[in-house]
Amino acid sequence: MKYLTYTVCVFLFAFFSQTGAADTHSKMEAWFKNFKTTATPQQMYNFVRALPKGGDLHHHLTGSMYSEWWYELASNPASNGGYEYFTRVELLPCRGYNSDEFSPNSQFFYFKTIQKSNYETLSACEKSTYKSLSELSQKEKNGFLSSIRLDEPHEDRKEFFERHWQRLGDMTRNPIIRSKLLLRKMHSYKQQNVTYLETISNPSGFVHPDGSYIAPENVLTVFKDMLNSPEAKATGVTVRFQISILRFSGFAEKALVSAFEFIDNNRDYYVAINFVGREDDGRGHPLRFLETLRELRLHFPKINLSIHGGESVEPNKHVKDTLLIGATRIGHGLNSIMDPDTLLLLRNGKYLIETNLISNYKLKYITDFKKHPFPEYLRVGIPVALSTDDNGMWDSTFSDEFYVAIKEYNLSWQELTEMITNSIAFSYLDDTSKQEHITQLNKSLKKFMKARLANKKLADVTPERSFICEYDNQLCES
Repeated sequence: MKYLTYTVCVFLFAFFSQTGAADTHSKMEAWFKNFKTTATPQQMYNFVRALPKGGDLHHHLTGSMYSEWWYELASNPASNGGYEYFTRVELLPCRGYNSDEFSPNSQFFYFKTIQKSNYETLSACEKSTYKSLSELSQKEKNGFLSSIRLDEPHEDRKEFFERHWQRLGDMTRNPIIRSKLLLRKMHSYKQQNVTYLETISNPSGFVHPDGSYIAPENVLTVFKDMLNSPEAKATGVTVRFQISILRFSGFAEKALVSAFEFIDNNRDYYVAINFVGREDDGRGHPLRFLETLRELRLHFPKINLSIHGGESVEPNKHVKDTLLIGATRIGHGLNSIMDPDTLLLLRNGKYLIETNLISNYKLKYITDFKKHPFPEYLRVGIPVALSTDDNGMWDSTFSDEFYVAIKEYNLSWQELTEMITNSIAFSYLDDTSKQEHITQLNKSLKKFMKARLANKKLADVTPERSFICEYDNQLCES
């Protein structure tokens, strides 16, 4: 299919043109309108959990995993490929008083986690500040788990960008851990009726337990073996990968060239490039990459761009410039509402905004969900889809995103199905796979509607994560 808008039309035609489908949809619209006014919080949560959700298109693999999952795997060499990890639990001036304490390698930085091969290079003083993950006291373990979640009122994007990723540290460089975490996420998505995941996971930077380098092709083999295993296939979740480029780094252009080469050789699994990193660092402005991208497009068939843009509280032209360099999906797009010209561009239906409500709230780009531009985008015809970003660090689920959206913005059934449809129609699946997913989504939504119109009771679902209890404590009172 040449254009994404055409894909959406094909789906909607199939969804509504079958005998009785339009009437069923009309009845479901009325049913849902009544349900929203009468449902208890528990009934609404049961609804969003069972709702077929399509796909999650804005997802960082390492940031989406829950802290206890990291701990369980990283503290057990028998299940993580033979790696042992140490985390800093004490602070001492082992390097004196004149070292760079503003760097990611600060000596005054709790719960920075490293593998044994790096631990062995430390001085005796620095070694004394670290402890094996498997030997942490309960208090230390609780501190470790909390250190990679935004779970304190004072924590915001400064903590997230400057500490969380560094605390994960060497754990993210283990392909066994990362592939097993992905499998857990696939199981979680099966339970939440999600069938597609596009996640950011670079194939480079991985190391063996002794610290030696693992070639990207060998890393991909680890993931392929997992994804082709019976356990992974049983989830029914299709996974595709994106490669991220840290937009403000000094070697971003070189990384972009390498990403093009790797994706071109592995198009069955890798489907896009994504520029990531804080937009308030001016070194990462989108037009920095225009010349490099144009040079690369002379030599490589099309490679998709799904780029973080507009994740900012200040007015700027980043989203417009992101469209200029070739992106078809915008991650966040918060400040697009401040630029009328960009809004007009987005309304033509060829671009999708990947909306991350909970992320934007937890990182304090918004302080009230009512201030989010999402409903404006949705209701002026800009394609949107809900996604999770780094939900392990918010301690939330994909279902929580839908719960918040319905409660805050009084979504209609048509709006829900449009967003869910967008999550497949604007995916970077190949056309055949996309049509298969659309067909399956069509069937799942019809089955779901039939069950709701028959007033079949949904099983009570206990909220799994802490965010939703913070958001609506009625769900967790018992």
